[in-house]
Parts: sequence; C-alpha cells; structure tokens
Amino acid sequence: MALDEGDYRHAADHVAGAITHAPTMPEVHEMLTRLATRASGGGLELFPLDEHVFIGAVVARAHLLAAAGRAGEGLELLAAATGHAPTVDWAGVPWVGAADLPDRLEPDQIAIVLMQICASVPDPVPPADRPPLLPYLRLAEHATATHAGHGLLLGASSALARRLGEVHTALDWALQGVRAEPSKLAEVWLGYAYRSAGRTGDAIAALRRASAHDPDDLSIYADIAGTLADAGRLDDAIGWIDQALARNPTFDCAVHTAHRLRYQRDGELRHLVALADFQRDHPDDSHEHHDLAECCHDRTWLARLPAAGGTVVATIEQALTRGLVPTRLSLRHPEPPSAMRLLRTEFPGLPVTVERTGSPDPRQPRRTSVRQLWNYAGWQADPAVDRPSTLASERIRQLAQPVWHHPPAAYDTAVSLATLDVEDLLGLLVHPPPPPKEAEVDPAGWLRCVQAWACLGMLHHRTDEPWPDSTRRRMLIDVAWGVEDWAAEAAVFALVTAAWVDPAVRQDVARVVAERFADAVDVAGHRSMPILWSLAHLALATPDLDARTAAAARRVAGRSARIPRQRRPGLIRRLLGLR
Repeated sequence: MALDEGDYRHAADHVAGAITHAPTMPEVHEMLTRLATRASGGGLELFPLDEHVFIGAVVARAHLLAAAGRAGEGLELLAAATGHAPTVDWAGVPWVGAADLPDRLEPDQIAIVLMQICASVPDPVPPADRPPLLPYLRLAEHATATHAGHGLLLGASSALARRLGEVHTALDWALQGVRAEPSKLAEVWLGYAYRSAGRTGDAIAALRRASAHDPDDLSIYADIAGTLADAGRLDDAIGWIDQALARNPTFDCAVHTAHRLRYQRDGELRHLVALADFQRDHPDDSHEHHDLAECCHDRTWLARLPAAGGTVVATIEQALTRGLVPTRLSLRHPEPPSAMRLLRTEFPGLPVTVERTGSPDPRQPRRTSVRQLWNYAGWQADPAVDRPSTLASERIRQLAQPVWHHPPAAYDTAVSLATLDVEDLLGLLVHPPPPPKEAEVDPAGWLRCVQAWACLGMLHHRTDEPWPDSTRRRMLIDVAWGVEDWAAEAAVFALVTAAWVDPAVRQDVARVVAERFADAVDVAGHRSMPILWSLAHLALATPDLDARTAAAARRVAGRSARIPRQRRPGLIRRLLGLR
C-alpha cells in the first residue's frame, strides 16, 4: 500500500521489518526488488547505515548492493548481521550460494568475511545452530575451488569448516593452505584442524612450526600449552607456558593459561585467586578470557549454590513432584529455621514434632552479641526483622539465580542492590518474595538464592567505610554467627566473595571463616550440624585460608553432610585434627 502511494520511506520500513522476521521468504525479496525498481538509486538511500541502524535495514541494503553489482559490500553487511544474530538465516539466499559469486570477488575479501563469521560464533558451533551458517560454508567451497592457491582464503575456510563440524574438510583446506603459502597463520589453522581431528602430535608439530615463523608471538605458546593439556600432558603444557611467561610475565593469554593449568594440576585455590587478581589489575586484556569461569564451573560456592538437604526439603520436594502431601512430620533433630519456616508456608497447620534437641541448643545464636533474625516459640521460627520494601523484593527477584561465573562476577552482578537499605537486605533473608512466574525453582532453592544474593548486596552497602569497622562487615558477621541457618551460609559466602575481590580483607575473612568452621565442627561433635558440609566447602573457597583448616574442611567436604548420631562428643574434632 505504501509503495502504491509513493511513500517509499514507509514501504522501506515495512520491508526491513519483514526481512528481519523472514529473511529468506521469496515474497519479501520480491517486494524489496519492486521497491528498488521504483526508488531512485536502486533504493539504497532508503536503507542508510546510521549510527543506530536496524538490522533489517542492514540486510535489505546488503541484498540491494548485491543486485547493484556490489556483492562484496553486500556480503560484508550480511556477515555483520550474522555477527549480531548468528542463529538467523541471513545468508540463505540464492546469490550467496551462487557458484560464480567468487569470480566477482577478491579472495582476500572473501577470507575476511569468513574470518568475521568465525569470530562471531563459538568453536565449535552447537549442531542445532549450524544451519544458518551453512551458506557461508558453501561460499567457502566455491571460493576455494575458484581461488585454489590462496593461502589466507584456504585457512579461513578451514577455520569455518572446523567450527561447523566438517573436520575432514577443514583439515584438507588447511593442508592446501600450508602448501600454497607457508606462514605462521596457516600453520596455526592446520594445528587447530589436527587438534579437532584428534591428532594431537600433528597439532603440536604444526603449532611448533607456527612458533618458528614468529617466536615472539606468545599466543602460540598458549595454544601449544592448551593442546598439550587437552591431551593430558599438563607438565609439558606448563613448561611451554612458563617459556612464554619468561619472555613477558604480564602477557594476558599466558597468565590466564598458566593459572588454569596449574589449578588443573594440583587443585590449589591460590591459582584461581591469583587469576582473579590479575583480571582485576589488567582490565584491558587483548581479548576476553574464560579460564577463571571454566575452572570454577559447577563447583560448590565458586560458581553455584549447593542444594539444601534434610527431611524438610525432601518432604517439600516429594509433595511437589510426587504429590505426597504429609499429614504429620516427625524430625529426628532440629532443622534450620529457614527450612522450618518454609515448611509452615508450604503446609500450614502441619503437626511437626522434634525427637531431640541436642546441645548446644540450635535455636540459640552461636554468639550472643549478634543481631537475631529469628524468634522462636518452641520449634516455630518467626522472623525477627521487618519485611523488605517492595523495591527490594522486586530487585532481588530480577537478580537471584543459583549459578554465577565465579565469585568476582557474582560481586559485580550484585552491585544493582547497592542502593537498597541494609534493613531491606536483612528482611529479604527471612521474608523472601515469590519467584518470577516464569522461573521453575523449588521453594528451598529459591529461598537460598534470595539469601545468597541479599548477602552479596550487603557487600555493596556503604563501601566508603573502612572494612574493619564497616557496617557491611558487622552485618554479615552477625548473620554468619547467628543460629545454624541457610542465611548463615549465605553470609559466609558474601565474606568469602569480599576476600576474592579485595586482597586487603583476606586475612580477616580467612580468620572469620576458620573460626566459624571450627565452631561448626565442635557442635557437630555433640549433635547434628546441618550446615557443616556447606561451611566446609565455603572454607575451601576462601583465599589465604590456613593449611590446617583447609585440610579439615577437605575431610568434611568429602563426607556426608549428616554426622551419624552415635559419634561421641569431641570425636569429630579429634578426627579432623582440631584439638
């Protein structure tokens, strides 16, 4: 309609929107052609590349450029669209897959486009995400046939094929590239192709030849080290990375790789802490690194929240997943107040009995001077602090999640809670808001998420105050030394995170964590201690923890979370060497 009325700008907006939703639909391209035919200059002025250009306009302009005989420019724009949204089939159109397209393009230009695609997708690309990228692989096939002796094009084609799972094709192209134009880059591409094919020895040989082309390129040393490490040859890998560090102790790729490999070899936390320090002190690395996240991945408290245990959690889970709603519940020993409160919320009026209390009384905080979060009436735990504000509840609902990349990343994410009042953050520990409607989480898991992130939020409270006498330290220590609750775990996690991001507080935090863990071990020698296992993992995540406490924590972490009832008082401490 807009086209018939001569409103070409309006028509162009509609075409750009349509091509965004259906980039290969013939009717959309037919309308684009009609618009180009009527508008002056082939319609290019209707799709300008402004500062905040719409992706549909970029793609439409790419097709118009190709139709105007400027296919190279059009291909570059399609590659840019793919870089922005790699899972959309922007290039699945006839002109990109035409066998004669490379005849009209310079091989260098094609190679750059293919490298641009490689830089915007993971290595390898997940199988489900590969179809939209296959037009570029067909382009590579036609281009390597047309420009058979072009080393850069062959290498870039190999890199793309390797990412798309075409390992044998990638190896063939890489070998052709090395024969056509021997170079450092060609050998690197060949090394990667060999590595994907599982031929580690050939991969190392190719990368060594690449290093011989340019001994000062320390990134190749990191590549060799990574390849050796993947083959299980950690000592050889570290030897190569040490050579790189000897040349330049601050070269980011070498530093990241060195800490990751050393952690893989001995599992010492200090390597990860040193890597976090390096990342903080060198924010302008040559490119993004994921070594710290890779090492922390799926490790308790380093990158994920541990699940809660106990009879209460199991009872709630069975009710939700199997419909087994209890009519009464008998507990052998007390469970954390957060769990007991959750039980009342899920099953109002459920009769609950506790067989034995044990000593010391778990309803009493471990230090009498701390602020109370709970009030007890028998075994009924009620919040002792006010409800948080609506703003605080909404803010935590948007943020709380059970996983993070690593402790410094969790700290950075929690900065959005910096403007909340500390009373709101305390209130969140015992008055969690309901989870987002779209979130599928169990009640216990959600509550623990809220508590962990609320305590991380406390780290951002009044950061101008010196740590030793700060409000944030005092509040977290109060929660940590309160009754044995999930909130105490969250508070210790926040203290541990503070030590990761600020070397100046490490000695203090290590001392606090060691004292809190030793107290938990002492209690476990007398009765059940439900948060002992989690505190052990928190201790193992603490920078600069003393060796004796670390050894004790490793022994606890390797055991069941529940201490058998027949243990005699003091036996646990003797077993762990804490006399």
